[in-house]
Amino acid sequence: MADPFRWLEDSTSPEVRAWSAAQTSRTESVLKDRPEYAELRARLEALLTIGTVEAPRPVTGAGGVVRYFHRRQGAGQDQPVLYVREGLHGEDRALIDPNGMSHDGTTSLDWWSPSWDGALLAYGLSDGGDENSTLRVLDVTTGRDLGATEVISRARYASIAWLPDGSGFYYSRFPEKGSVPAGEEAYHKRIYEHRIGRDAEGDPLVFGAGRPMTDTPSVEISPNGRWLVASVHRGWSRRELHILDRSAGADARWVPVVAPQDDAIYEATTLDDHLLVRTNDGAPSYRLYRVDLDATTEAKVAPRERWREIIPPSHDVLAHVSAVGGDVFALFIVDARSVVRRYGADGTPRGEIPLPTLGTVPDVLGEWNGREAFFGFTSFAVPAMVFRVDLATGAPALWAEVKPPIDPAEFVVTQERTLSRDGTSIPMFVSHRRGLARDGSAPALLGGYGGFNISQMPAWSGARYAFLERGGVAVTANLRGGGEYGEAWHRDGMLAKKQNVFDDAAAVAEHLIASKLTSADRLAILGGSNGGLLVGAAVTQRPELFRAAVCMVPLLDMIRYHRFLIARLWIPEYGSADDPEQFRWLAAYSPYHHVEPGTRYPAMLFSTAEGDTRVDPLHARKMAALLQAETGSDRPVLLRIESRAGHGAGKPISKRVDESALIYTFLIWQLGQAR
Repeated sequence: MADPFRWLEDSTSPEVRAWSAAQTSRTESVLKDRPEYAELRARLEALLTIGTVEAPRPVTGAGGVVRYFHRRQGAGQDQPVLYVREGLHGEDRALIDPNGMSHDGTTSLDWWSPSWDGALLAYGLSDGGDENSTLRVLDVTTGRDLGATEVISRARYASIAWLPDGSGFYYSRFPEKGSVPAGEEAYHKRIYEHRIGRDAEGDPLVFGAGRPMTDTPSVEISPNGRWLVASVHRGWSRRELHILDRSAGADARWVPVVAPQDDAIYEATTLDDHLLVRTNDGAPSYRLYRVDLDATTEAKVAPRERWREIIPPSHDVLAHVSAVGGDVFALFIVDARSVVRRYGADGTPRGEIPLPTLGTVPDVLGEWNGREAFFGFTSFAVPAMVFRVDLATGAPALWAEVKPPIDPAEFVVTQERTLSRDGTSIPMFVSHRRGLARDGSAPALLGGYGGFNISQMPAWSGARYAFLERGGVAVTANLRGGGEYGEAWHRDGMLAKKQNVFDDAAAVAEHLIASKLTSADRLAILGGSNGGLLVGAAVTQRPELFRAAVCMVPLLDMIRYHRFLIARLWIPEYGSADDPEQFRWLAAYSPYHHVEPGTRYPAMLFSTAEGDTRVDPLHARKMAALLQAETGSDRPVLLRIESRAGHGAGKPISKRVDESALIYTFLIWQLGQAR
């Protein structure tokens, strides 16, 4: 297979660096010189700098005082700040403020975890968007970090399980350079035990020895400290559970909750005497079991026939569960929107929690023995709302919100459907100004993802409104490969069936054109990461459907993708070219290998980042170079490589404004405004 731009894979090469700098300089010069750029950037700054709020995590400490840990981003701040509040009506006090920790605002708080009594807090910071967190421990009362023994490197995506007495915690960590073969430092994630005051380099390994290097474990502990549960991510269609009885001391052994060979997802919520296990085993839309842990069997786990089903499978997708105040709060996905239902511990339905409108709830937070629950909410015209539920009354009350900088009444959101090539019905959300004429004249932007069991749900995007205000149409497609309709929907868009995702996107584009929401000369497609792969496949398979495309932090060379950074973790989703059969799947659609000389390709804007530790920027470099050499149209092919950013996590607002201004300048330049 031809690979004329393999030389662009080497990010350390002076030649590649010079080429990349020249590409970025050209792109920024072309776009910043456009007459619409300055006005667009000013409007995007107003839309994107409104701030955010997140639902708090309540923790009851000494004397029964509840501490509320929550993140909030003030208007104009680059990064969210972690606050703590003493009592429901207390004053917020900043605990961790990344703003000012770096000159360009790229130091970010990746994750945080308070101890059971809220006295200590483990947290991770990283720089430049690389997500390579360093773990630290903070005294919540004083706001100061503990000593050097509580500074632990290699804590990327760390999972933390505090011991109930706060004397230490279990955590996940990656290997030290030199301890594994070169190139494998981003794998071999393992669980360790740390005690406050002990040198972390001597922390004992607790779970993961001898397991495949691509296993990704996380850890939970029961409130009474007896049970330790390891959840092992083995791809987006398989997750194992293992349990350890800590009361057995030196005789404690890890026991699988389910047979490790089971090809299904099992997720546990760990309580004192039982687990709540959400699984898609025999239920593509998921079900919830109660699994007793005080059985007299040697394994200490009740046999499968004694598991009690407390939420049976249904047409709605059971996406997540939380144990709060002795009840179970279940998040369902119903036609790509959130529904929250409350159940008793035995599965007795206790009603649905009312939501403001069609939207998304990411989680329900609260203590397992508490008296209140919190949840966040977002939708297309709702930036962020947080609600508190008094468990005695069940009624949600507004706790915090961010007001939208637009008038929601001016815009319309509808849900439409179309048929894919194989007859599958594909839903989409369509947003535009009220009174839009369906005459094919409106510019339209199609977005999608279609992979990794990730659902595309209603959510605020400030940048989207800069497009809608100019008469544009924004479309979010719910493609196969996502989780909107359960595991069967996911599996229909992965491995050998990945082409279904691209067929779904093409069907949505055809629907937008046929229904005269837009025309092929005014339609663009946008996506990032796996969504960038979608964009690459869309423009190489159906270039006639699109006038322009924005391809961000993408995967595009699917023959060699698994050789770089953490990409071997994605083999269960895509397959590997090292396997002959899987090679055929990948070669059939790999965008880089399907660029045909002389084809009139859409205008392209590639966006990537030097600090991306997930998807190597080589994909964008190689594809941009190939399209620049081979396209048969006079439409531009542009590439921008951000120097102090990563895959997207932790990117400061100032950089988001800069990036969005260039993207929407490109789109409006290519698509024009509504006539």
